[in-house]
Parts: sequence; structure tokens; C-alpha cells
Amino acid sequence: MKVCVKCTHIISFFPRSHIHHMELSNKTRISEFLLLGFSERPELQPLIFGLFLSVYLITVFGNLLIILAISTDPNLHTPMYFFLANLSFVDICFTSTTIPKMLVNIQTQSKVITYEDCITQIYFLILFAVLDVFLLSVMAYDRFVAICHPLHYMVIMNPRLCGLLVLVSWIMCVLNSLLQSLMMLRLSFCTHLHIPHFFCELNEMLQLACSDTFLNNVVMYLAAVLLGGGPFAGILYSYSKIVSSIRGIASAKGKYKTFSTCASHLSVVCLFYCTMLGVYLSSAATQSSHSSATASVMYTVVTPMLNPFIYSLRNKDIKSALKRIFWVQVM
Repeated sequence: MKVCVKCTHIISFFPRSHIHHMELSNKTRISEFLLLGFSERPELQPLIFGLFLSVYLITVFGNLLIILAISTDPNLHTPMYFFLANLSFVDICFTSTTIPKMLVNIQTQSKVITYEDCITQIYFLILFAVLDVFLLSVMAYDRFVAICHPLHYMVIMNPRLCGLLVLVSWIMCVLNSLLQSLMMLRLSFCTHLHIPHFFCELNEMLQLACSDTFLNNVVMYLAAVLLGGGPFAGILYSYSKIVSSIRGIASAKGKYKTFSTCASHLSVVCLFYCTMLGVYLSSAATQSSHSSATASVMYTVVTPMLNPFIYSLRNKDIKSALKRIFWVQVM
């Protein structure tokens, strides 16, 4: 094999440290990414824009109505509805993290998202997604106390404990999200990156990084097990006790009435966890980023939109409060 003598002389002319600097310059963090979204066909962009704008408005106004009904009706100033109001607020924030940026990109015919905005989006996505999980587990504990220990419910679920549960959930989720985001800052990206998603998704970003991501993956999966699996185990334990308590009720009418108090929450839990599990199972099976992006719509967009309908349609107290609000507005 021939060796270019002239090239070796040129290379030897530079100091070894300068050559190392030249190698590192190829791995500097780029300033922006491209979010490919669902489709690059121009004729589909107005349809996608209209669909997601409608979904976003329904999500925001639906959850705002739930918060308004709970805050204005004294009959709803109970622990269960306190947690529901917090869940509605988190759902609004969760959806607002992704959809507005996508709508702006479609409207401006640009797919660009800056590096700083991408890291910020990852931070808030992780924060509100894990907060959803924590609040659902806290609401399961609330239903467990209400059904299994009804006589001590108001003593156990006092305002101080309710506020503490929400505060601890926020603190743990903020710390986890901060850790994941700071871990992302240590990574470098070698090329102009195209993200096959409509938002910056943590796992997708780790796959596109050109530096070592072993530590990031360890932290990500460990957090998923502890902060995702832990609350889910708590939900399963709470409902196992609830089912045992319901089975002890003699009359069928009593069983139905007791179960109906937690039916809405159980529906939301199944919807959230099943869609999220479906996303990762489908992405692992197909190895297709496009199908993963489409499946991600279920838990990032569809679930927050359906939550207000589930709680309002299946809850007489919420429906009564909403009727009073609209009646006052009409009068």
C-alpha cells in the first residue's frame, strides 16, 4: 500500500494537540435539529395542522373546565377532586410542551428546533409525563383509603397530607427531569440531525448521539423502573385491596355503587399505561421511528384530551358543577 509522503510531512508539521483539537471539532454540538413530524407531503400539512389544533383546544378547554368546576364548587373541595384538578393542570402543561411547537413549524413551513429548545422540551416532557404517573398513583391511594377505610378517610386524607403528596411528587419529578436533561448536555452530535418525531424524545435523541450514551441509558432505564414501575406497583396494590373490599359487600347494588367511585380513575390509568406500553412495544417490534412517532400521539395527545370526558361523563358531581357554571353564564 502506497503512503503519501507529502501528506505525512504535512501532518507531522502540526502539533499532536492541534490534531486532537481538529478531531474534536467534528463532534461539537450542533445548534439546531429538524423535526420531521408525521409526513413531508405538503398537501397533508393543512389537515395535520387543523387536526392537532382542534385536539389541543379541546384538551386545554376541557381540562380548564374541570379545574374551574372543582375550584368554584364547595362540594368538590375534597381530596379526590384536589388531585383531579392537579392532574388536569399537568395534562394541559404536558400537551402544551409538544403541540404548539409543531403547529408553529407547520404554519411557518419550518422543521427547525434549536438545541436549547430541544433540551428544554425534553425536560418538561419528562417532568409532566412522570407527574402524570405519580398523580395517578396518589389518586389510587386516595380511592383505597376511601373504600377500605371509609370511617377514617377524612382523618387520613387531611389537607396537610394531600398537599404533601403533591409537593413530594413535584420535587421528585423535577429532580429526575433535571438529572435527565443535564445528562443530555454531556452528549455531542456529529452531524446535522433529523428527528423522526414531532417532538424531541429522550430515547430517540440518545440513539442519534455520537458520543458514549451508556451512562445516559442506565439513568434512563433506572428512572423508568423506579419512577414508573414503583407507582404502577402501588396502583396495582391499591386496586387489589379495593377489589377485595368490594367482594366483601353483600348486595350487588352496593358493589356497583362502590366500584363506580373509582371507575373513572381506573379508566384513565388503563388508557395512560396501555397507550404508553403500546408505544414502546410497537417501536421495539417494528424498529420504525415513524411508527413510534405515530404511536406516541396516544399518550402525549389523545390521553390528556380524553381525561376530561372520562371524568365529566362518568361523574355526577362534576356534571352538576359544570351545569351550574353554564347556567350562571347563561343567566
